[in-house]
Amino acid sequence: MKTQSLERRQALLTPPRRAASFNKNAAANPAIALRLPSTPPVGRVAGSLVAASTGPMQTRPRVKICCIRSPAEAALAIAAGASALGLVSAMPSGPGVISEGLIARIADNVPPPIATFLLTSEHSPEAIIAQQRRCRTNTLQLCDHLPATVYPRLREKLTGIALVQVVHVTDSASMDYALAAAEHVDALLLDSGNPSLAVKELGGTGRIHNWTLSRSIRDAIGIPLFLAGGLNSANVADAIAAVEPFGLDVCSGVRTNDNLDPARLRAFFDALPD
Repeated sequence: MKTQSLERRQALLTPPRRAASFNKNAAANPAIALRLPSTPPVGRVAGSLVAASTGPMQTRPRVKICCIRSPAEAALAIAAGASALGLVSAMPSGPGVISEGLIARIADNVPPPIATFLLTSEHSPEAIIAQQRRCRTNTLQLCDHLPATVYPRLREKLTGIALVQVVHVTDSASMDYALAAAEHVDALLLDSGNPSLAVKELGGTGRIHNWTLSRSIRDAIGIPLFLAGGLNSANVADAIAAVEPFGLDVCSGVRTNDNLDPARLRAFFDALPD
């Protein structure tokens, strides 16, 4: 296992669940809780890292609202309680793609406690580094499978930027890739999809996957794990019970006609167990 401390990952990935307003002054407002909440147990690592809980989760998972399309949607998600926003750059398929200029404009106006995830399908470290610098998010969501040689270059050039690797949960090979990737990144995000198709599915499918396999991955790694794939207010409590993820990622489950729906957003947060 890699020796990077869990504390560094927590600092990068655990903003508070709710922001009172959507502006840069929020960071200086004591009414907005900038203190990092205690982090739920997320995995087993020998030695100094936190061991996984064997009982029920003691805190709600963090929630990332993905496929944010505008500053107004970002504000709506944050007001509802989102800890993170997903901003989708060019993809071979799937919803939510917006221009890099719009990604940068949204990211520039998000209060610092909120994580801004740039979803990228790039493969080369040079292309990923250049894209992050254009978009100015504080987190990279690496949506395609990458060779291990890419991560050290990203670490070298993107100091302080959190790395989240997507693992598409399909079969036992997903476990192998998850274990290998976990050595290099700050968190994994388990999603549905199939990167081996002629037109790759890298997310945004609206389908659930094998939560039993997802739980096995969660128990085998020592870093935070986000669960995505077909989540909505009707199934999110079952998903949390089955996988006990550090965070949740939702797109279609809080949208109507491709627009972020305040009622569905509220229902999703209301469905989270206390």
